[in-house]
Amino acid sequence: MNFQDKTIVITGGGQGLGRTMAIEFAKKGANIALIDLGEELLAETVQLVEATGSKAKYYIANVAVESEVEATFATIANDFNGIDGLVNNAGILRDGLFVKVKEGEIVSKMSLAQFQSVIDVNLTGVFLCGREAAVQMIKHGNKGVIINMSSIARNGNMGQTNYAAAKAGVVAMTTTWARELGRHGIRVGAIAPGVIKTAMTDGMKPEMRERLEKMKPVGRLGTAQEIAHTAQYIFENDFFTGRVVEIDGGLSM
Repeated sequence: MNFQDKTIVITGGGQGLGRTMAIEFAKKGANIALIDLGEELLAETVQLVEATGSKAKYYIANVAVESEVEATFATIANDFNGIDGLVNNAGILRDGLFVKVKEGEIVSKMSLAQFQSVIDVNLTGVFLCGREAAVQMIKHGNKGVIINMSSIARNGNMGQTNYAAAKAGVVAMTTTWARELGRHGIRVGAIAPGVIKTAMTDGMKPEMRERLEKMKPVGRLGTAQEIAHTAQYIFENDFFTGRVVEIDGGLSM
């Protein structure tokens, strides 16, 4: 896919990876539709995208609410005369041990609310947005691309039962959608990042951040630009579908 004049939807587009991808795709000539809950951050991202010369609009929606997702994607398709791509980037963390034991006593356990809230956004939200993007692509006859953001945590990570389960499910959906949607000219891929330099990692204690960096063969954290570059590769390589790209600096070798 050539980005020029294509419409790319990015969930969680108000900041972080979503904002970086929006700007990088806009530099290639794409029009950007941003979905998130924070209007102020979304407005900032729109300004940054428009500064590249591309068109951008934002939409306030909860990706875990079916009616909001259906209405939002229909509106985007109307505003931009179709949808060509989607990056399912929205996600949350609600970390905690499955069962926490101290001195032989159970002191806490992961609550159903902790588990369900992450599943709702990180898995159900991906399902809903992917489905509605596919619907609009098929309706408008567009050969599109859907990218789902997974994580190397999909293989299991302490304190992240909810997150790991969601991110594993995202990869399973990616493969399934690629097989189902290929007949419509729609490709589907996933990206599984490792630890990426963000505002959160910048706030870590220096010794913790240094330990993370030393764990990676490349000796540093990843950048948002490197994740955006990976997404760009998936969009532009028309032979790529049904696969997940791990970009973690060799952490999971």
